[in-house]
Amino acid sequence: MSIAARTLLALPSRDVDISIGLFLMAMVPVRHWLARHDLKLSRWHLAIGGAVIGYMTGIVVSTGPLSVPLFLFYGLSKGAFLATEAASSLGLYVSKSVTFQQFGALTLDVAIQGLIAGSSLMAGAFIAKPFLLKLNPDVFRLVMDGIMLASGLTMLWNAYSS
Repeated sequence: MSIAARTLLALPSRDVDISIGLFLMAMVPVRHWLARHDLKLSRWHLAIGGAVIGYMTGIVVSTGPLSVPLFLFYGLSKGAFLATEAASSLGLYVSKSVTFQQFGALTLDVAIQGLIAGSSLMAGAFIAKPFLLKLNPDVFRLVMDGIMLASGLTMLWNAYSS
């Protein structure tokens, strides 16, 4: 059993939801502070952050919103941000699919459901692309701040309502 899976079994899901929710909300002012001081992450920072996010993905199944601050801190915006996020997600989900298939958790039915959901996400990305490319980079960053705040609040809501 992987280290992340062992951690998942040991941690209460409510505590994980609270931690991730607070993290996401805290990253908004951190991003603004980094921008004011013209600080950006290096590729080494991306590698370390990616390893942490990969580990956390094993704990909580999906940590998509956690990569948002990492890529924004690196300085990505608009199309470059979405392309990097997509490539990262593809690599992550291919490795997760292989892992879950080896553990017998990826049945044909689950794989088909994943392909349907993934196809819908891809279609949405293609539909949104023209609108995204017209956005001012500063407006894009503010929209991403809103998404991180909404995601954090959703995680907290989930933690306290269950």
